[in-house]
Amino acid sequence: MSKYVNPFTDIGFKIIFGQPASKNLLITLLNELLTGEHHITELTFLDKEDHADNVSDKGIIYDLYCRTASGEYIIVEMQNRWHSNFLDRTLYYVCRAVSRQIESPSSKEVPVPEDSMTAREPLVAYGKQYRLPTIYGIFLMNFKEENLEAKFRTDTVLSDRDTGKIVNPHLRQIYLQFPYFIKDLSDCHTLYDKLIYALKNMSNWNRMPDALKEQVFEHLARLAAVADLSEENRIAYDKALDRYRVNQIVEEDERRKNEEMRRKAAEEGMKEGMKKGRKEGMEKGEQKKQIEIARKMRKDGISIDMIIKYTGLQSSDIENL
Repeated sequence: MSKYVNPFTDIGFKIIFGQPASKNLLITLLNELLTGEHHITELTFLDKEDHADNVSDKGIIYDLYCRTASGEYIIVEMQNRWHSNFLDRTLYYVCRAVSRQIESPSSKEVPVPEDSMTAREPLVAYGKQYRLPTIYGIFLMNFKEENLEAKFRTDTVLSDRDTGKIVNPHLRQIYLQFPYFIKDLSDCHTLYDKLIYALKNMSNWNRMPDALKEQVFEHLARLAAVADLSEENRIAYDKALDRYRVNQIVEEDERRKNEEMRRKAAEEGMKEGMKKGRKEGMEKGEQKKQIEIARKMRKDGISIDMIIKYTGLQSSDIENL
């Protein structure tokens, strides 16, 4: 058994990134993801549950939901298995977070006496109440999504379709497809690559590799050590790990089943093609034989009608001999 928790289990992900002691590790990961775009100095964990407004509305429970010291909101989701409409779900999550930032205009009205005839005016200009902070949706995926490009990282923005110019910078989504990250540790020269490499492979380690000497990996090792889990977290993690392994077995069986079906289909197609090819070859050979007979009969002065009768060829074929 690995010394470290598997970050692609729900409880493993929350142990590594979702507790107060892991805040600095999360900040480091986010800053590496947002290098050149934004630098986080401090963040606050928010209530991960976004309650529905009414019984027919859909509530949300984020894996991680936090706000930076400068006012940006960040959703971090780990998804271990593919499910249909995954990209729609991620868009819904981000849009839900966006909509929650807009307060009702009625809440900004100036209180006036009930008998006053003065019209109520908002405290702020109409347009300013729609000013938004940037909302980041960061999605760690332990599967390949067919509707994304076949690469590890995909960044999405709201931009002009023709020019690519960003129209609104306040909605950002980052998708990380871990199956496409295939670098060896010797090829990981940046902290960003090393962090991704560690997250992908740490569930197979009994100790941190010597090449991961940065302090952040010492912190990661302390947070993720299975032996240091509380009894409650250990029980929850063991159950989550069992589900993870069962899911892997089911997916592997399904993959092998599909491969076997494709192999059999290919073999059947090959057999059918060979059978059809032999039949066509025999037909062509027979036709060639009949043409040769017809040529000899024509040379001997036998009438076309008789040649047609004994060879089965068309009159046009015989006339062209």
